[in-house]
Amino acid sequence: MISTVFLFVRMVCDCFKSRRRLEAEVLVMRHQLNVLRLRAPRRRHLRWVDRVLFVWLYRCCPRILEAITVIRPETVVRRHRMGFAAYWRWKSRPLCGRPRIDKEIRDLIRRMSSENPLWGAPRLHGELLKLGVEVA
Repeated sequence: MISTVFLFVRMVCDCFKSRRRLEAEVLVMRHQLNVLRLRAPRRRHLRWVDRVLFVWLYRCCPRILEAITVIRPETVVRRHRMGFAAYWRWKSRPLCGRPRIDKEIRDLIRRMSSENPLWGAPRLHGELLKLGVEVA
């Protein structure tokens, strides 16, 4: 979390640097990444904050894929699509439904129905309302 805050502070400070200095700094950072990529283990484990940061940067500037060297650009695009799908899955979830009826009330309805075979649904519903049971 601190590294992410530090990254945003550095971005604000970069607004006041000269263009040549920024290009030199980017060149040094890319060289460091290449050296680390060669020496690091094959599989890198990113934290969720890092993943969200990469997706956010991709949303802001899709051309950022050309500069990514730590992970494959396809991974960033895949995570972006997964986040998009998760958002719409959450957005289209069922918000409500028919309320559940307790087991005791269901047993009571079955018993009343079997003891009074000539009663229909409206009569059973009326009898339940007389008992103070609210059912749909």
